[in-house]
Amino acid sequence: MIYTVTLNPALDKTVEIPSLTVDSVNRITTMRTDPGGKGINVSKVIDKLGGKSIATGILGGDTGRAIQSALEAMGLETDFRFVDGETRTNLKIIDPVNHTNTDINEPGVTVSEAILGDLLKELTGKLTEKDIVVLSGSLPKGAPKDTYGTWVKACRDTGAKVILDADGDLLAAGLEAAPYMIKPNNHEISRLMGKTLKTPEELEQAAKELMDQYDIGKIVVSMGGDGALYVTKDGTIYAEGLKVPVGSTVGAGDSVVAALAVAEEAGMSLEETVRLSTATGAANVMCSGTQAAEYEVIKDLIPKVVFRNL
Repeated sequence: MIYTVTLNPALDKTVEIPSLTVDSVNRITTMRTDPGGKGINVSKVIDKLGGKSIATGILGGDTGRAIQSALEAMGLETDFRFVDGETRTNLKIIDPVNHTNTDINEPGVTVSEAILGDLLKELTGKLTEKDIVVLSGSLPKGAPKDTYGTWVKACRDTGAKVILDADGDLLAAGLEAAPYMIKPNNHEISRLMGKTLKTPEELEQAAKELMDQYDIGKIVVSMGGDGALYVTKDGTIYAEGLKVPVGSTVGAGDSVVAALAVAEEAGMSLEETVRLSTATGAANVMCSGTQAAEYEVIKDLIPKVVFRNL
């Protein structure tokens, strides 16, 4: 089973505002609302890929109940812990004229270490060596910065494989516990290494250094429209980005993580994983908001994926 953990979920409101202007009245032309948060986005895409997952994490208030109801209406299995406070609502502003995506994110609920500890104990009590845990996204207020380090270690101790998708201090803390796989983008891995990395070769070298230093099994470095690197101990594949019409880039990285988890659970080869994850990421870019692309769209893109060994 794949478990997705979203400790700081959100109700994502995505709007289009042509020619967004600061200090002026702006008018929304289209709007949609989706249950969101990185782990939740992963679960939505896993479902479209024909996989199964259990979405867990922390919810609060009426917004939290709306998120859970929406996920259950999609047929997704959930196991959230409700706490005091109100789950955040995040505003995603797409400007189709200037080709920009602007996120305005609320802080969300505040949690205690005790609440996080209880949720972690409940999760690890279910895990086996056959399971995959996806830890991704920001942390709620009150959570220690080393939360992902604690969670990675606890989940690994059960034999489960952990995929970590985080940034900055959260990623650094998680690395100390040696997750099975990480999926930074080129900017995140550059910040982690303390230098700007531009070429696939530079990014590959940085990924290999991280793998050796922290005993990580696999690293996927996404580069937006420029494609992605798939680095393993046996070799590296560079996949070109697919050219598709852009609906929204929000959740594109989460869709790649979903495909990686599904591929790992199914025991796919590296080449099959590259095709599936590249196509899944591109298909979800074509969607508006954080809705998940239908599998038929993904399937049509798989043969178009171009990649090579570095």
